[in-house]
Amino acid sequence: MSRVVGVDIGGTFTDLMLFDQTAGAVHVHKVPSTPAAPEQAMVEGLVELCRMAGIGPGEVTGVFHGTTVATNAVLEFEGAEVGLITTRGFRDVVHIGRHQRPQHYSVVQDIPWQARPFARRRHRHVVSERIAPPTGEVVVPLDEDEVRAAAEALKADGIEAVAVCFLFSYLNPAHEERAARIVREVMPEAFVTTSAGIVPQFREFERFTTALMSAFVGPGTGRYLERLDAALKGAGVEGELHVMMSSGGVASVRAAAERPVTLLLSGPAAGILGGQWAGALSGRDRLITFDVGGTSADIGIVTPDGVAEASARDTWVGGYPLLVPMLDVHAIGAGGGSIAFVDEGGAFRVGPRSAKARPGPACYGHGGTEPTISDAHLVLGRLDPERFLGGRMRLDRAAAEAAIAPLAAELGMDPLDAAQGILTIANANMARAIRSRTIEKGHDPRDFALVAFGGAGPLHAAEVAELLGVPEVLVPPFPGITSANGLLTSDLKYDLMRTVFMVEGAVDQDRVNRELDELEATLRGWLHADGVADADIEVQRALDCRYVGQGYELRVPLAPGAFAEAALGRFHELHAREYGKAHGDPIEIVNARVTAIGRRPTVDRLPVPSGELADALVATQAVRFPGPGGLVAHEAPFYERPRLPVGAAFPGPAIVLHADTTTVVPPGWSAVADDAGNLILTREGAA
Repeated sequence: MSRVVGVDIGGTFTDLMLFDQTAGAVHVHKVPSTPAAPEQAMVEGLVELCRMAGIGPGEVTGVFHGTTVATNAVLEFEGAEVGLITTRGFRDVVHIGRHQRPQHYSVVQDIPWQARPFARRRHRHVVSERIAPPTGEVVVPLDEDEVRAAAEALKADGIEAVAVCFLFSYLNPAHEERAARIVREVMPEAFVTTSAGIVPQFREFERFTTALMSAFVGPGTGRYLERLDAALKGAGVEGELHVMMSSGGVASVRAAAERPVTLLLSGPAAGILGGQWAGALSGRDRLITFDVGGTSADIGIVTPDGVAEASARDTWVGGYPLLVPMLDVHAIGAGGGSIAFVDEGGAFRVGPRSAKARPGPACYGHGGTEPTISDAHLVLGRLDPERFLGGRMRLDRAAAEAAIAPLAAELGMDPLDAAQGILTIANANMARAIRSRTIEKGHDPRDFALVAFGGAGPLHAAEVAELLGVPEVLVPPFPGITSANGLLTSDLKYDLMRTVFMVEGAVDQDRVNRELDELEATLRGWLHADGVADADIEVQRALDCRYVGQGYELRVPLAPGAFAEAALGRFHELHAREYGKAHGDPIEIVNARVTAIGRRPTVDRLPVPSGELADALVATQAVRFPGPGGLVAHEAPFYERPRLPVGAAFPGPAIVLHADTTTVVPPGWSAVADDAGNLILTREGAA
């Protein structure tokens, strides 16, 4: 039996969940993040959580972690000094890029890979070599002396990380692998990666950029994981550390350190999985996951086919293209710590700048003075200053009012109206982001339930759902730590792919099956190294296909067994679903993909709170909501979530106090706790 801990480190709070399979118990904890040393809050919180659960740290058998270290390095552009060694004549591929631009019609804009390249031009070196398509034949041997000279030059320049990116290495990685060995001989302390070692796929700009990004975040991520592993062991935790990847699976620290670019959506991916798990408990499989923390709101889509995965045309982080598998997560700068302000044009704005963990919102009492979303909630009465985080943290209402007052004066508004304005703008921004992931992709949000979690998600969920016409909101049992919960519901997962390029009618089925078999064998080896038995391994095969002449592909899942060309018929169905119609053009197979999943014991169900509705009532206080003539003060009941009985519905306006967040039930909505532990909010008149 096992005792495992899931830990998600956010910009404001670090969330922890301990699943004690031995006792069938779940324990949760939430501590302020320590951005300068993220591992500090994680380890201290884990030790406190073990104390609360009555066990020692040495009894923890596994730690599963979602991290934003790699993401923040890219978004804040604070990574390693990177060097590039590439094929002669292609030094500027990563600068030229493609025709895609962040703002199609702007003549004054920064193109991220041009304005801030991961490798400066003086650190980009070329060498003689050439692999020829389509067979991967060597037509120009690798000049090893030039590679060595380039490595010596990069070493002299103090380069910390090197990416080796050759033109057709996805067909034959031999030159890249040999060059990487030479670089490691010359620069034994450097982080060295190859483009084919991360993603052996055509599209040299995206492949090179992915490798450079991995090198950019590699040293910092590696040092962080080493510090974290050492700190856990220093605290007496002997259980193995695993890290959530962008693809929605967890990987060993070894695999994560070798391919750090796979961690860029680590935390948000865990949140989607936690939301999917909570929805499944209540029998919902069409979900919009709505994860609002202190600094951002992350949105994902779940359908009966599972969690949506980003396609090659949509996979971007910080404006840079990526080719690694990632769940389709859309993030905006809207969280509890998002700062409200008046911009240079006189417009009332909220976010994306955040007060973060320090100093945090003014109401936290850590020195913050700027008005934030959390301050607005407190001023309007939606947060209980005495019972925040289960009473572990007191909020300063006077400080929140003092922070909003200058903004209100600048806008010529009453402070209460200014506070409501902050929430109105934030809700509109969140609803707009959800529309971009639903309506713009062919999904009707009215057919979905909104799963709200994170420290601020349940505060906004019902009002955002109202804007979208979503009839139902689900709030999980521990909404503030759903991402940590998601870490304990996921399995080990690794992905590999290989470009093959074949056209329908001339497909070499034996070659495709051989490529798939080789990829599967490699992935099984990785899982065996993690201690996973064959009986616990599930393998999924797929092909990336497109009509001849198209620029991007759709993924076609394959049934178990040998591939047959008839399986391509599925592509027409997928194309019709994605784009509204199918064509009669020949289909081109571009990539062969294999995913291997190592099953492990996971949380199956959380304890269901119980009690009487009258016993759950702890206060009745004035809470302000918009009305026909402006803000209206309602005397709203405040309920404690652990005491809410299953099946006892109550109308809004009402406030539900969780140990890790607060749920707002606005006028026109009602709420009920179901037998799966979720709180279900329903709009009046919703079918």
